[in-house]
Amino acid sequence: MSETIFSKIIRKEIPADIVYEDDLCLAFNDISPQAPVHILVIPKKVIPKLADAESQDHALMGHLLLKVKQVAEQAGLSNNGYRVVINNGVDGGQTVDHLHIHILGGRALDWPPG
Repeated sequence: MSETIFSKIIRKEIPADIVYEDDLCLAFNDISPQAPVHILVIPKKVIPKLADAESQDHALMGHLLLKVKQVAEQAGLSNNGYRVVINNGVDGGQTVDHLHIHILGGRALDWPPG
């Protein structure tokens, strides 16, 4: 598995606007936001994509979703809502080979996105 920008952010080798961190995950503002609020939540364990998560990742995956909720609340998105997106693989629009969850909000979001 090749090194990703997210691994370097986790190790604090490159800067990021971190909004939450614990022993299992990190959340930071996206450098190319697609909405007024665009935060990424990533596990510190390298899982290249959702399809690569395994049964032993069960607790971590639940932890990530609960942190998405907490980070969205901290960002003031609870009242009007927000979108949660996980892109999986190239055809799914994934551009970094490290599982990441997008939190998008701060305005009404159309579907399909674009």
